[in-house]
Amino acid sequence: MKCRHCGSPLQLPFLDLGSAPPSNAYLPEAALRAPETWFPLRLLVCETCWLVQTEDHAGREALFTDDYAYFSSFSSSWLAHADAYVQTMRERLALTVGSCVVEVASNDGYLLQYVQAAGIPCYGVEPTASTAAAARAKGIEVVERFFGVALADELARCGRQADLIAANNVLAHVPDINDFVGGFARLLKAHGVATFEFPHLLRMVQGCQFDTAYHEHYSYLSLTAVQRIFAANGLTVLDVQELSTHGGSLRVFAGRADAASHPQATADGARRVQALLAAEADAGMLGAGFYGDFQSQALRVKRELLTFLLQCQADGVTVGAYGAAAKGNTLLNFAGVRPDLLPYAVDKNPAKQGQYLPGSRIPVVGEAHLRAHRPQRILILPWNLRGEVAEQLDYTRSWGAQMVVAVPRLEVF
Repeated sequence: MKCRHCGSPLQLPFLDLGSAPPSNAYLPEAALRAPETWFPLRLLVCETCWLVQTEDHAGREALFTDDYAYFSSFSSSWLAHADAYVQTMRERLALTVGSCVVEVASNDGYLLQYVQAAGIPCYGVEPTASTAAAARAKGIEVVERFFGVALADELARCGRQADLIAANNVLAHVPDINDFVGGFARLLKAHGVATFEFPHLLRMVQGCQFDTAYHEHYSYLSLTAVQRIFAANGLTVLDVQELSTHGGSLRVFAGRADAASHPQATADGARRVQALLAAEADAGMLGAGFYGDFQSQALRVKRELLTFLLQCQADGVTVGAYGAAAKGNTLLNFAGVRPDLLPYAVDKNPAKQGQYLPGSRIPVVGEAHLRAHRPQRILILPWNLRGEVAEQLDYTRSWGAQMVVAVPRLEVF
């Protein structure tokens, strides 16, 4: 396999999770009588541009289907994050009724609803029919297509260039990262700004967040790799911010490389970019050694989780899971957990309720099931939302329940 950005041969291993079905391929009950498609899940490192990436086994059409089940609006903390982003960008870029905002991978309109409420013209680009329909129900215009150079050129010819393009948690999800990034350089106005949020590879390694590896995440990103990818595809990095979301993310501000004297190209922004690039270099991210111990950390988490669940079973301690999250599916399938050890997973999303987790085939139920069965331990699978979930489930303390997370290490609280 060759690097999806620079074409160099990939030889340095990073993580091998065996095989798994796509993490968002939830199963209806009828599908339990049929086989599932599993793909190898192995990550490699490009030693030329330092892009970490999955082996190519599943195309985007097989992963981002019409009935895609991830809806952003079911997380209250993520909605608050989106609202704050819109307010910040309104002020920073002086967005008005004469501006145009586009979100690529707009999902169910979780972010554009705040742009729309501010009276700023906007539209989304979203390839999955299920989430696009949810956004349209909020009155948001959606272009239901995969984004890339061809679509960007088409939109630009129609006078639909943007002052701001938001791309939250999508840069990692594209198989052709060069075509995807190149589209932003075409869809932006001359002095427009694109922001990209994505989990930071440095935090992934430091926090042993191996469960964020799944087939939809084709790439695992450092600022070092992103700056090179942007430069090769017509964008320049203007600024960067470190965020707490998803276990530690970056928000990268970019503009067109051909834009002279970009108003967002400040000395402070340049200093932040250089400081983070230096921090990545100091951490060893430009050498093979940085990537060598991740596999053993993943195996440690797997052993801790299995030991915990087996001990609970031996002691007669009841356990349920909360959050039918993609990262949870990675963890459960890598650990080989099945309904005998974890009988159900609770989720707020009605699109997931009544279905079964891919691979493990653990049933997904509503919160009423939790209240009825009163488990003594609740395994929070989306550990990045542990605070939000623990607050939401505080009532379970009344029957003596304790919360559990497995990443970065097994913790009962």
